[in-house]
Amino acid sequence: MKEYQNLIDSFVQQNQLLLGSRLVGVYLHGSAVMGCFNAQKSDLDFIIVIQDDLPAAVKRQYMDMVIAQNSLAPAKGIELSIVKESVCRPFVYPTPFVLHFSVAHLNWYQTNPEDYIEKMTGTDKDLAAHFTILYHRGKALCGKEIREVFSEVDAADYFDSIWSDIENAAEEIAENPMYITLNLCRVLAYRNEHLILSKLEGGTWGLANLPPKYAPLITDALTAYTTSSTMNPNTVLAREYATDLLKRIRMGNKTEGF
Repeated sequence: MKEYQNLIDSFVQQNQLLLGSRLVGVYLHGSAVMGCFNAQKSDLDFIIVIQDDLPAAVKRQYMDMVIAQNSLAPAKGIELSIVKESVCRPFVYPTPFVLHFSVAHLNWYQTNPEDYIEKMTGTDKDLAAHFTILYHRGKALCGKEIREVFSEVDAADYFDSIWSDIENAAEEIAENPMYITLNLCRVLAYRNEHLILSKLEGGTWGLANLPPKYAPLITDALTAYTTSSTMNPNTVLAREYATDLLKRIRMGNKTEGF
């Protein structure tokens, strides 16, 4: 993370400059605060909280700044959401956002910025998961302290958020095996033990708590997540694993008796 500290500092300064008195705070979450950042596999995850809406002209200036900063970011880039303080405490779910960016949307903004500015707003269930990590393990980079701004996310909202991310895992694991393998572990760990874990911690929990036949799959996912290697799993085992864990998550089964 040290190699990106200057970028983080610059990003905070640009937020302060562009958002001025509207800015409540800039907050870091995800792998960067959970001890498992890998520049080849991770992004930089930010939540920016503001007091009120942003005019289209300010959004355009802001996005141009983000694109410039993103060019200096790790491989997966910057991911951010701008939200109003009023939806953070008390927490609103699904959570409205003012603006969002990830590298998945880079081409859209670059080819049609006006369309992006107009349409990149709405609600996002993922924010419940992001706010939960932020509340328990995040870092305030500037502005108000985390627990001044955010209330704790209701357990039902958090579970609905993380469930929506993995509910199609059996169909999707072949295309995105590392992410889904580790995320299934995280969700089951929360379902069974109310643990809020990183992907790395989730995989470690899975090795300790899941049937031994899944250990090679989870180990490969952890290796891919922490190094530059690519995961090429046995697709039959991967689908069996995903189907099994989805069933256990739905039922809330404990791991005893595996």
